[in-house]
Amino acid sequence: MSTYRPFHGLPPLAGLASFEIAQQPGLSVEECVRRLKRFHYAFKRLHEIFIARLTAEPVYELKMTFSLHAHYCAEHVAALRQRVGEMREPPLGLDVVPDTALAVFFDEILAAPTTEELLLGIYAHAVPVLGAALEKHRLATNPLADAPTVRLIKFALVEIEEMDEYGSRAVDAFGPEIGRRKAEIEAWLEVLDQALAAAGGLDGTSVKSGETIDRKYSEKPFTYDKVPKRDARFPDPYNMGVNAEAFLYDPLQPPEPKVLMMFYKRLREIDVPEMMASIITETKDKPWGYYRDMTRQLWDEARHAMMGEVGFVSLGVDWTKVMVNFTWSLGLNTQLTAKERHGVLYFIEQGLMPKTGKRFEWETAQAAQNALSALFQDFDWADEVLHARVGRDWYVSQFENPKEAVEWGDRAWSKVLIGWKQWRDEGLTQHRNWWPDVYREWCRAQGVEPDAKVQAFSESYETKRADLKVLSASA
Repeated sequence: MSTYRPFHGLPPLAGLASFEIAQQPGLSVEECVRRLKRFHYAFKRLHEIFIARLTAEPVYELKMTFSLHAHYCAEHVAALRQRVGEMREPPLGLDVVPDTALAVFFDEILAAPTTEELLLGIYAHAVPVLGAALEKHRLATNPLADAPTVRLIKFALVEIEEMDEYGSRAVDAFGPEIGRRKAEIEAWLEVLDQALAAAGGLDGTSVKSGETIDRKYSEKPFTYDKVPKRDARFPDPYNMGVNAEAFLYDPLQPPEPKVLMMFYKRLREIDVPEMMASIITETKDKPWGYYRDMTRQLWDEARHAMMGEVGFVSLGVDWTKVMVNFTWSLGLNTQLTAKERHGVLYFIEQGLMPKTGKRFEWETAQAAQNALSALFQDFDWADEVLHARVGRDWYVSQFENPKEAVEWGDRAWSKVLIGWKQWRDEGLTQHRNWWPDVYREWCRAQGVEPDAKVQAFSESYETKRADLKVLSASA
């Protein structure tokens, strides 16, 4: 046995491993690549599921979580694609389904008919088995020879653990509903277990069962539901009775209550992930960079909505008393193509960057001396730098020049019919002016008297509904 010792007892091999462990043969490049392709497939399918189920998921917290977890998955797909490319010459075969039974496993989760089954499929099955497979690979591969993969897996496991912990709490929250349908749900979960067994486990290292899997929910191909859904805390989602921009840009109104209106605008951005999910789901055969970038922007918009939520909490105001409408995502999703929706998104974003856009909102928060609002507006504004780049890379690049791209998006936006009068006539909403009540609640929480100018403006909203397109443009 060698008596070699590192200098002054320093950890050997850059701290990656001991000599004893580094001498273990580990996995071959071929075997590493085979497993990595299956991990890639799993993250890619999970990304698909999170995005495809986001729009029609009514529970607000789950919309936000799906946005984040889709972002995580998109990043890990990109990292795995790069690593496989480092280890093998093209064609890499990353778009090949590694096992038909594994495809059934994810198809069943995608097609789950209820939120309860969807959560169980994702967080009680797919995420834990993916985490276990990644950890198994980390322990089996040589930590020196395959150090880049080990590093990649370490980062993935951090976020897999976070997803797993959130998922466990989410499943517990739906415990009563799951319990009422226990027998039916358990029968479906057996289908998932059978599919994994037939695939030889997620990583394909177990003996395949050889069993033929009878599809249940995925027997009929999944159909994306592009109509946004909201839970009971959004009682009037067609309500377009308050023009936030009219109040924000009125120079006669004081800056302090404008902070409340800006928090409303941020919370209202819940509809952007609902719309962007439709673009991502319905746009096929793009380079993975497209899906990664678009998912990052989707997650940013979800962050903005949660900034609004935090803002209301900070002011002591119940945000469920604010009528957060879904008319923008509803109109775009049901009336435009995916490319037209992207055009509208880009067109609106171009209008957010001048002095009357993000800068104005940040300056308003500063004038109000509200540190939290100023911080949120600062980062909201900063995010637009990335979003502008995403728009240039994946939307503007389809046109001869940026001017043509903006004009095309403007024309697409003009095609959207906002059924303000129709929805009122159908009894879907009365477009109630909720702002005076919320403003008074804010005054009580802040211990101040209502401002007469604000009150007068608030109670005359009926005369300020001229531009319904601006009203609902919440990107």
